[in-house]
Amino acid sequence: MIKVAPSILSADYVNLEASIKKIEHSADAIHIDIMDGQFVPSIAYGPGWVKAIRPITNLKLDIHMMVENPERFVKPLADAGADIIDVHKEATPHIHRALQMIHKAGCKAGVVINPGTSVESIRPVLYLADQVLVMTVNPGFGGQKFIPEMVNKIQELSDLRKKYGYKYDIEIDGGVNNHTVKSAYKAGTDVAVAGSFVFDNPDPAAQVRSIKQATK
Repeated sequence: MIKVAPSILSADYVNLEASIKKIEHSADAIHIDIMDGQFVPSIAYGPGWVKAIRPITNLKLDIHMMVENPERFVKPLADAGADIIDVHKEATPHIHRALQMIHKAGCKAGVVINPGTSVESIRPVLYLADQVLVMTVNPGFGGQKFIPEMVNKIQELSDLRKKYGYKYDIEIDGGVNNHTVKSAYKAGTDVAVAGSFVFDNPDPAAQVRSIKQATK
C-alpha cells in the first residue's frame, strides 16, 4: 500500500493546525512546499512555518523547496524541524553538494525533477538520495492535472533502484487522486503527495484513505 503525504499548500492557511489534525491519523507525512516567487511564480511558506508546524504534529515533515539557490535554506529548514528536504535538480548547478549539505544538517535528502527533466540527468546523485520526487505536473500551483507520461520516469527509477540496490523512495507530486495513483503505484511509487484532492473535501482523512485503498 502506498504512503500518502498530504500537501498543506491546499489546506486552510488560517486554520492550519485544524487541517493537519484532520489528516494526522490517516497520513504518513506532511508535505510542505517552500516557494519563493522566482523558481516558480507562487510564494508559499518558509522555515518559520515549518518551525510553527513542528510542535503540533508527530508526522514527518517532507519539505519541497521550489526556490532559487536552495542551499541557503537547508540549515534553517533543518533547524526548524524538517525530516526530509527535497531539492530541485533544476534549481542549483551543485545538486551533489546540496544533497550532501542536507545529510550534514541531519535530514534525509530528496532530489526533485520537473516534467521536462530526465532521470538520466540525476543518475550521478541517485546513490546520495533518500527520496526521488517526480513532479507529475509543472510545479508552482495546486489543482493541476496529472501528466500520465511521467509514469515512464517512475518505472525507470524503479528499474535503476533494483539494478543498483539504491535505497531511495520514489515520490510523486501533482494531480494525484485515487485514480491517477494506480498507474504510478504499479510503476514503483512509494509515496504520493496529494493536495487539493485531500483538502478540498469536507472529509480529508477519507480522501487520504481512498488513495491508499486504491493501491491495495
